[in-house]
Amino acid sequence: MLGEEAGELFKAIRKTEGLKVDIQKSNFGSIAHELIDCFFFLLAIANKYRIDLEKAFKDKEEINKRRVWK
Repeated sequence: MLGEEAGELFKAIRKTEGLKVDIQKSNFGSIAHELIDCFFFLLAIANKYRIDLEKAFKDKEEINKRRVWK
């Protein structure tokens, strides 16, 4: 379901940017609302697998600080 919500987010972004979107076959809201829908599913996945998102975020930031970006 996260994938479906991500698709709706991208459609909302495309619509906002003035790009082509098949509105008749799509059901999506504002960018903000679609972001929150994605966020809810991310939280649900983290809860299911008992992942501390704050710790995971900090750990990943430390990795990214040492990464060489091209």
